Amino acid sequence: MAGEECKKIEIPDPIKQSLEEIGGLESISSALPSDEEISQLSKVFHAMSDPLRMKILFILQKQPLCVCLIKELTSAQDSKLSYHLSILKDAGLIIGKQEANWIIYSVTDFGKKLLLTFPSIFQGKIEWD
Repeated sequence: MAGEECKKIEIPDPIKQSLEEIGGLESISSALPSDEEISQLSKVFHAMSDPLRMKILFILQKQPLCVCLIKELTSAQDSKLSYHLSILKDAGLIIGKQEANWIIYSVTDFGKKLLLTFPSIFQGKIEWD
């Protein structure tokens, strides 16, 4: 099948050969994450693409907090903060739990795992505690 796929499209010989060795485009296609998984990953990367949201994640990694304290640490306006918290929640990076009159935000287990990977990813590019 890889040979048939490669005959339909003109591609460089080295690519054609290596593609045939791995089982063709079908092999690549079957190894891809599902559309749902890609959509969820996209939400996570989108959530992490904003400096304020990253700051909120790092704050909540240190301590679960209510909105008023997150606002104090970020100097964000209420509507802006609400928007960014919503994106972080939608991505599965934080959760908010009602405690009496307060919503206390904290990083999810998934968010914690993700934050723990940063020092190894950036290896000396950023100073970490």
